[in-house]
Amino acid sequence: MGDFSSVLHLCEGDQHVIAATQHLVKALGSSKILNDDLRKILSQLDSHLSSMNILTTESRGPGFREVEEQFRCSEEKIMGWESRQSFIWDCGPLEASQYLKSVHDIQTLIEGFRSLSANEDRKHKELLNRAESILQIAMSKLEEELIHILVEHKQYFEPKYMSFRSWRRDVLYDESFVSVEDIPFEEESQRNFCGSESEEYILDLVDPHVIPHLKSIADIMFASNYHQEFCQAFTNSRRDALEEYLIILKVEKLSIEDVLKMQWDSLSSKIKNWVRAMKIIIRYLASEKRLCDQISGDFGFVSPLCFVDISKVSLLPLLSFGEAIAMETHGPEKLFCLLDMYEVVADNLLYIDTLFSEEAGAWVRIEFHELHRGLADTARATFMAFGNAIAANGSTIPFPKGAIHPLTKYVMNYISTLTIYCNALNVLLKDHDTADSNPPENGQGSSSLTYGHLACHLRSITSTLEFNLDCKSKLYKDAALQHIFLMNNFHYMVKKVKGSEHRNLFGDDWIRKHIVKFQQHATSYQRATWSLVLSLLRDDGCAGSSSASKATLNEKCRGFCIAFEEVYKNQTGWSIPDSQLREDLQISTSQKVVQAYRNFTGRNSSSIGEKYIKYTADDLQNYILDFFDGSPRSLQNSRWKEPAWF
Repeated sequence: MGDFSSVLHLCEGDQHVIAATQHLVKALGSSKILNDDLRKILSQLDSHLSSMNILTTESRGPGFREVEEQFRCSEEKIMGWESRQSFIWDCGPLEASQYLKSVHDIQTLIEGFRSLSANEDRKHKELLNRAESILQIAMSKLEEELIHILVEHKQYFEPKYMSFRSWRRDVLYDESFVSVEDIPFEEESQRNFCGSESEEYILDLVDPHVIPHLKSIADIMFASNYHQEFCQAFTNSRRDALEEYLIILKVEKLSIEDVLKMQWDSLSSKIKNWVRAMKIIIRYLASEKRLCDQISGDFGFVSPLCFVDISKVSLLPLLSFGEAIAMETHGPEKLFCLLDMYEVVADNLLYIDTLFSEEAGAWVRIEFHELHRGLADTARATFMAFGNAIAANGSTIPFPKGAIHPLTKYVMNYISTLTIYCNALNVLLKDHDTADSNPPENGQGSSSLTYGHLACHLRSITSTLEFNLDCKSKLYKDAALQHIFLMNNFHYMVKKVKGSEHRNLFGDDWIRKHIVKFQQHATSYQRATWSLVLSLLRDDGCAGSSSASKATLNEKCRGFCIAFEEVYKNQTGWSIPDSQLREDLQISTSQKVVQAYRNFTGRNSSSIGEKYIKYTADDLQNYILDFFDGSPRSLQNSRWKEPAWF
């Protein structure tokens, strides 16, 4: 391009060419078939031709003064707002439109002078410098307006119908298991959030009516090559809004070292909050991405860069916390919190990939996939440690009264909770087979497939539990109490499985086998307790009227009463917590013992002295109802008549 003066002194024919070109550009711009990009190009070309036409009027003398006058008007408009305390857009769309027009005129003037870059004219250079200075002032004002609009018209993210499963109570795992009780667990609906379902959570983070205002500021700042200033002001404002929201969600910025030093009580609470915050923040970021696209989506890579920069505020503390949890070795009681964390990441992994699909978001995708793998490895190792912890749970003292051991309650309640995480655990355990690889035989093929890998592992865990219980039973010196203990615990296992979704996990065949097991222990109890006692009621050829026979029968009757009293004293202190099981065993025992006693006393009524028949058959039947109540009693109390021979 030639020097500034040679361009200014264009011939009148050149000005006609410029005017004709402008006319053609405007005619094309009115066409309805043009897309937005072509319209933008034509608008920029029209502005450039206008600036050339204005500047070339200098060849007629007074043209430059007209340019100066136009500049002064724009300058006054822009500088007038510098002394005012109010904001432009607060004063209405007319003021905003006039201000933007003044800035546009300054831009046009600058572009025209810069296109004549070789000009040496002092007045031209002075005007150009003044115009650039005023433009900078206008850009600073627009930054303030941008921040003001974003702050004044922000809307808090309050998604409706959000439902999250809440871990009501942690399962406690300690050496004694004495704190474990039956714990009901609930699974809430709407757990997953991914795919098209996310659309319902995309909300307006800024009042929709100010979006055109924000976009007009973006357009003019980008046109003036102030895109970095715009992006910085926009992202800083949105980061501040997100910071405020994180405070509401109680998301703390903790280092990995801080997390690793925490006690479990404090850490478990923060994990629950992390899970909830992660679900909400991912929904929030979907709305943030839409806002970025609405404001700066016309400027190519700028929108994803702004979005990722804003997202860092929330993602970095969440990712850091998750990484710290995945790094540490955890006990079985922490598995459920780990699974909650794993699920929320796994459920949203594909959505994260979509949300941060551009190159600018590559690090986010990588970090989330790494966190997913880390939590998977830690959760899997923690689950495997569960079986080892059961095997290692030893005892040196028998559990009182032969009741249901806390270990049994703990394991079965633990298993009950694990079914909530069936899908996640099946994925985690897919490549970790156990010795028990047969699917449950329950006649429900789809359920077997659903629970496949988890079912195998849980049946293996119950086998470990059964072996541990068998070892614990040997701590009882009384063989009958050993069977009561095993009967109680096996019955509890069957009851927990039979009355819940555990049935699909273990199958009907497992249930049948374990029903047989506790019934066998009930039979073994009766044999161990009553075989010797009832043997005293056999006649053994001593029936008759001789004095020797009578003495033997009297002694047998007396011996039976003594033996029954000893059994009563011991076994009223034993416990069968399940009322139905207790009643069934009482009835079965009563039928066996009372019938034998009634037959013995009936056959030998004439040979046994009345004073030796201490109890009637009805008495025995009533006394057996006191068995397994967990409160030791003695028959020698006011309800009993004193034996004649004492």
